[in-house]
Amino acid sequence: MSQQNPGQVIPVPNNLRLKVGGRFGAIDPSAIAKAEAALKSLSGNFSQWLSDEVVKLDASRQKVRAEGVSAETMETLYLRAHDLKGLGSTYEFPLITRIGASLCRLIDDKDKRLIVSMALVDAHIDAIKAAVRDDIKTDEHPVGNALITELERKVAEAGA
Repeated sequence: MSQQNPGQVIPVPNNLRLKVGGRFGAIDPSAIAKAEAALKSLSGNFSQWLSDEVVKLDASRQKVRAEGVSAETMETLYLRAHDLKGLGSTYEFPLITRIGASLCRLIDDKDKRLIVSMALVDAHIDAIKAAVRDDIKTDEHPVGNALITELERKVAEAGA
């Protein structure tokens, strides 16, 4: 009885570099400089924009309190937390990015968010508000470090 080859390996060339490089080319350093300058010119608005996002997050928390924990109210809360997770560093508050990420981990699972500890959710939102109020931008600040360390520990204990 002869042994048969059960399969054949066909190597596929990776043409991604040719496809992407040919269409987009190299990144122009002057374009990066222009983008950075534009972002810097907007930085004066960061404080107000961040405050607006925090108000939206707090409003979503108030909606959960008023209407109760539901798939809809918690989804809105999650989306607001996710926005702040993404915007914190852009608005020069990397601590808010970390707190937002911790809150997102806590309420990421759609089933678990319906039974989550609202006290822990409140602690995250209050920490974000305190960071903005007291201009605590990073975890290098002793209060910022204490806040994020404790929040992440509690989220880990909650199994998120």
